[in-house]
Amino acid sequence: MTIAEDTTNDRPAPGRAAALRALHVPGDPLVLPNVWDAASARIVAAAGFPAVATGSAAAAPVLGYDDGETAPAAEMLAATARIVRAVAVPVTADLERGYGLAPAELVERLAATGAAGCNLEDSDPRTGEMIDAAEQTVFLAAVRSAASAAGVDLVINARVDVYHHGSGSPAERLAEAVRRGREYLAAGADCVYPISVSEPADIGALAEGIGGPINIMFRPGTPSLAELAGLGVARVSFGPGLHRAAQEHTARLVAAIREGRSPYDPEFSGR
Repeated sequence: MTIAEDTTNDRPAPGRAAALRALHVPGDPLVLPNVWDAASARIVAAAGFPAVATGSAAAAPVLGYDDGETAPAAEMLAATARIVRAVAVPVTADLERGYGLAPAELVERLAATGAAGCNLEDSDPRTGEMIDAAEQTVFLAAVRSAASAAGVDLVINARVDVYHHGSGSPAERLAEAVRRGREYLAAGADCVYPISVSEPADIGALAEGIGGPINIMFRPGTPSLAELAGLGVARVSFGPGLHRAAQEHTARLVAAIREGRSPYDPEFSGR
């Protein structure tokens, strides 16, 4: 069996999507330290987190590709299937913008991994250009419809890239993010993910204006987890942050070895 074929988990275990959806509580957010392989997924699950989320900007480099849908869909989905098999908690997969797959095929292939949810973004992963909101709304509705037709319960986290790739004044970006978020929820999304927003006032306005669960990415400069809860956030993810930190630490260990030092010295182990 090749890596491209290794996606046979049939369907998500009954109730996993419902359990994942129920964890999205405004004011008591689901915290997701994003993972990149089965080993990192096991660490997160063993720490007691009730769900696991992949991040494309971490998973793609592990497979030897850059982020931005340069990794073949088959390889990313195979990686998701391995993560699902490694843990007993629901898994949600970062699918970028769907790898150009038709909604029915996207749902079928995701369901075969056993994942209970997915991220879908509204900018072109290769160019960074924003997708027209109406086009993205149709796409999300088609994914929801395909899932319903296939009898697949799927938690859709609709990413809004206005703060990541959009333009305009702060007020214009906020208004556009709220507009898109409300439309995406109406199209069948379960949660809205305005990535790259970090100002507390904007986060609070998004939570109130969108009128549904929102996901914030935690990074330097973002309010604390407690503050995000107070702002009404329902989900907090970490994107590629943990993977990059792990890679930086590995680079320091390798440099020590190259210099003839021990990577087990207290300066590296934290002892």
